[in-house]
Amino acid sequence: MSRRSGILEFAVLGLLRESPMHGYELRKRLNTSLGVFRAFSYGTLYPCLKTLVANGWLIEEPGSTPEDALAAPLAGRRAKIVYRLTAEGKEHFEELLSQTGPDAYEDETFAARFAFFGQTSRDVRMRVLEGRRSRLEERLEKMRASLARTRERLDDYTLELQRHGMESVEREVRWLNELIESERAGRDLKGPPSGGSAQQHTTSGSTGGLPRSGDIPGADSPDETAT
Repeated sequence: MSRRSGILEFAVLGLLRESPMHGYELRKRLNTSLGVFRAFSYGTLYPCLKTLVANGWLIEEPGSTPEDALAAPLAGRRAKIVYRLTAEGKEHFEELLSQTGPDAYEDETFAARFAFFGQTSRDVRMRVLEGRRSRLEERLEKMRASLARTRERLDDYTLELQRHGMESVEREVRWLNELIESERAGRDLKGPPSGGSAQQHTTSGSTGGLPRSGDIPGADSPDETAT
């Protein structure tokens, strides 16, 4: 399984833990709530759903809304399928939530993991945040060393791009420091409303939905281009 498909499975399980959904509704939530999935299609989502059903982590049920019930006789189409998390799927998702290895804080996965921090225990959140910070501090040190070696050979525009990349990483490190300090002080960010989606603060003093790649400093990794 590729890392991207693994992230998609994780996000699908996390969203369906909140409530059962149609494929269309699930795709909409993934597109609007998690920036890393903005460009994916039904051709990506439905194979993922089929795999999760085959593994016993999801079940398919006929839609229960009046529109779904009328879909087949009136339009000659099958009623929409609703996907529901099974007990085994919930257990598997909780196991994924507890993981704190490098895959939890890499560029491709951190935004998705952070999006479900409201369902994650404090000690796991701390390890993921500290791992992410450590990874970025290492990257920042390499960027500074590279810039010091090549500064004289760079034109103004390339130099400015390098600086922009460094500033992006520095900004995310500051943001992570604030989050870690809050966690250590026992201050939770605003959790999801009862029965609602996993909305939460993404930076100190600001609110919003699940973090998009643009909401989390450095999630689009401009520094990778810069280096």
